[in-house]
This record gives sequence, structure tokens and C-alpha cells, in this order.
Amino acid sequence: MTDPLDEGPPDGLSTIEQLMWNAFRSGSTFDLSDPDPLLNDPFGPRAWGPERRVSASVVAQLLLSGPSARPGRVAALKLRGLEITGTLKLAGGSIAPYVELTGCRFEREVWLPEAHFTTVRMVSCAIPRIEAARLRTEGDLHLPRCRIEHGIRLTDAQIGTDLLINQIQVRPDRRGRAITADGLAVAQDLQAELIETYGEFSLRGAKIGVSLSLRGSRLRAAGERRALNAPQLTVERTLYMTGAWVSEVTGNPNATPPFGIGTEGYSRRGTRLQPFECYGGVRLDDGRFGDAVDLHRARFVLSASEELSLRRIVSPELRFNAQRPEEGRVVLNGAKVVTLVDLAASWPGPGGLAMGGFVYENLVPYEHFPLSRRLEWVASATPEYSPEPYERLATVLRNSGEDADAREVLLAKQRRRRETLPLAAKLWGFLQDWTVAYGYRPGRAALWMAVVWAAGAVAFAQAEPAPIKKDEHPEWNAPLYALDLLIPVINLGQDGYWRLEGNWQWAAAVLVMLGWILATTVAAGATRLLSRG
Repeated sequence: MTDPLDEGPPDGLSTIEQLMWNAFRSGSTFDLSDPDPLLNDPFGPRAWGPERRVSASVVAQLLLSGPSARPGRVAALKLRGLEITGTLKLAGGSIAPYVELTGCRFEREVWLPEAHFTTVRMVSCAIPRIEAARLRTEGDLHLPRCRIEHGIRLTDAQIGTDLLINQIQVRPDRRGRAITADGLAVAQDLQAELIETYGEFSLRGAKIGVSLSLRGSRLRAAGERRALNAPQLTVERTLYMTGAWVSEVTGNPNATPPFGIGTEGYSRRGTRLQPFECYGGVRLDDGRFGDAVDLHRARFVLSASEELSLRRIVSPELRFNAQRPEEGRVVLNGAKVVTLVDLAASWPGPGGLAMGGFVYENLVPYEHFPLSRRLEWVASATPEYSPEPYERLATVLRNSGEDADAREVLLAKQRRRRETLPLAAKLWGFLQDWTVAYGYRPGRAALWMAVVWAAGAVAFAQAEPAPIKKDEHPEWNAPLYALDLLIPVINLGQDGYWRLEGNWQWAAAVLVMLGWILATTVAAGATRLLSRG
């Protein structure tokens, strides 16, 4: 009985394709790479000869309906240093064998819409374009260090475990998009560290099962598009837009260090920190992040009309300690975070920040962040007066036990409000500020009470009022009488027994009014202190 496993490759194949066919059946790596690095670079200008070329149709035949594995082996397509001619068309196919291509060249685009793979790895490959809408993988999809000339499309793709595209370089398609991954679903991590994109990276409505890492990457917009467009993005853990440590001793400034990409605080001789850089607008509106959004030392280069938009995001933590954008705006309208970790030098100046409806519960400055700078932060977000940012900051400070700072914030709110009032109300506001600081400095009101009392006591010492009833009055005591008029409600036994006439009546009326104003201010301040206690 003839074993079909011993059948050779079909007729019509070149010698190279026959060798590839046999390597597929044994699951071994078919390596045609040249020992000379200059002749082996898939991105270099040198052409590869026919001795390193195979047809895309033969590769597709192997993957879609290839031969059975040899006894005791697992069939797999493992190629190194080959050039694949023609268009690789696997659309709608179910590909069971493991696929691993390293240092290969593709003459034309790779066509994978609605294909179903187990695991696919293409490492350091030169590819004109990858078209993979609705692609499904049971395991990983790896594209590290590849160069894609006309974009990648992964719309509605479903990745069973990890999507790894570290150090990839992608140029845009004709619509200005480098990576189009709207509706992408990744069961675990999406690692896009040290990548270079020259068009929009679109992740609208994408869902990442663990973390999304853009450490050390450089995203560049093309045309009128954004550099990163990811509204309604869901990341179950953390979005990292931070720096990465890269090697300087390997000859490749973008190569990862021997032990992988380090995080903040990591430092090894011969490495340097490459920050995350974004040249163009960023849109993360309505995103949901399970742990944090980390922008540590990130650099955003925006034009005057572009934004770093974080509208309505929800995250337990926002780490905003990026480099200050020189132009453009940072927009946090409607965002909700539990903890805001920030740096005073990271926030843009007046007109560059918007945070209407921004809700945060805790403030954790990365470095010293004095209250004066915090008030400048709020003022930058309110070129037109709005009370809400001041009230939110005061609430957070009060809840953290900083009651004095909270009063300073509310006082700053009143001063900003005064700028919007008509002249008469503005003058009255200046008087309140000068005298009792709108009631937020009760000690000043108590001091004024003492001054007014002393002035009243001296003034009334010159008066000789007649008693209302000759037989029912205490002995005249000017200081006690002034204090009785000044302190409302409490009766000290002087008021109501003496008949004042002329200017003395006016003096008494003024003392009573000042007493109500100042005593109310002192009482309000004392109430706040007691409530905090």
C-alpha cells in the first residue's frame, strides 16, 4: 500500500519551490538568506535573484490545500530570506498550518480579508500593503520590524491572543491612513512599541483585552487626518503612551536592548530613553480604561487647530506628566477619573486647556505643585469665567483635608466672577474682598470687628445719651454699649435703655449693620472649621 505522505511536490514548480514544498511537510525552516548582510537586507535597494524567489500562488496552495505532514512532523510554513512574487491571496481561507516568515520580501500586497489563521508571524519583512479586514486568528498575530509601504487594514479583525507590531514602519495609503484597525478586538495585549507611522493610526471602537502599549513610538499625521484616532477605545488595563529604553550599542538606534524594552526608571549602559512622540492630533474621546492612561514624558506636537482630545474618557487614573504642548489644545471636557497624577509644567497655558465637566476625586502631583500654579491651571481652562472648575478643585482639596487651600480657591472664583459684573457690583465686590475676602478669611472679619468695636467705644465715650426710662437703666458704659450694638442677637444689657439723637443714631445704625455683616462672616468661617473637625 502506497503512503500518500511520500508523494512529492506537484509538477510545474521551480527547484526553489520544490524545496519549499518539502520543508513545509517537515515543518522545518526554509532558509535562503545570504551570509552577507548587505545582500540579505529585505529593505535594501539591491534586487534578489531568481534563486531566492517563489510564487505567491504556490505559497497560497501550501497554506490552503497543502500536503500532509511527514510522519512524526507538523506541517508549517517557515521561510527566511525569500522573495514572494505576485499577490498573496488568502481571502476567506482557513489556514491551519503555523506561519512564520522572517526577513522576506513581498512583490505585491498580502490579501487576507476574512481569513482564519492559527498563528501568524511575519518578522522584518518588506510588504507593499496588508489587507486583512475581518481577519481572525486563534493565537497571535506578529508583525515586528516589518516595513509596510501603503498601509495596513485590520478593520474588525479578531486576534485570539496578542497583536505584536513592535518597531514596525508603516506609510500611508491613498487616504492618509497608515494603520486602519477600527473595530479591532484583541483578546490580550496590543504591543505597538517603537513603531513609526506616517499616516493616521485609527482604532475607532477597538477593544483590547489587557493593555495597549505605544511606548517609544512616533506617530505622524498625513494630510488633514489625526496622528491617532481612537474614539470609543476600550482597554481593560492600561494605555501606555510613554518612553522606552532603546539600545545605542548595537548599531541600530531603534533596536530594543538585550533584555527587552525597559520601563520608566530602567537604565542600562548603552541605552537611552526614547519618548512617545505624536505629530498631529490625538482623539481618545469616550474611551474606557480599566487601570490608567499613562502619558509620562510624552511629546505632542500640535498645530494651532489640533487637539489632544480626552473628552468623556473614564479611567481610574490619568497620568498627565507629558511635555507641555507648544500649540493646540488639551481637552478634558466631561472626562471622569478617580486620581489625576500631574505635573505643573505639563499643562498648556491660557486658551490651551479645556476641562468643562472634568471630574476627578484625588490630586497626586508628580512633583511640587503649589496652589498658585494650580489656580493658574484652572484659569487656563476658563478664558471665560466658569465656576465649575473652581468648585471641583475646592471640593477635592477639602476632601483631602486642605480646607485653607479650598477657601483660597473659592476666593479666586469670586475674584474671577467679579470681572464679569457691572461697575456697581464690581465696586461692591472690591469692598467685600478688601474687608472680609468674601467671607473666606474669617480671621480678617474678626480683626475688623475688633477695629470697629474700638472705634465705636471711643466714639460713644463722647456721647451722653439720656435714658429712655429714668428709673430703669444701667450705668452708661460706652465700650459695652458699642459691643452690644456690634454683636447681633446677644443682649449685653446696654442696648434698648438709651435715647440716641442726631448723628449718634446714624452711628448706632452703622455699627449694627457692620456687626451683622462681620459676625455672619466669622460665624460662617467657624462653622466650616467645626464641620471639618
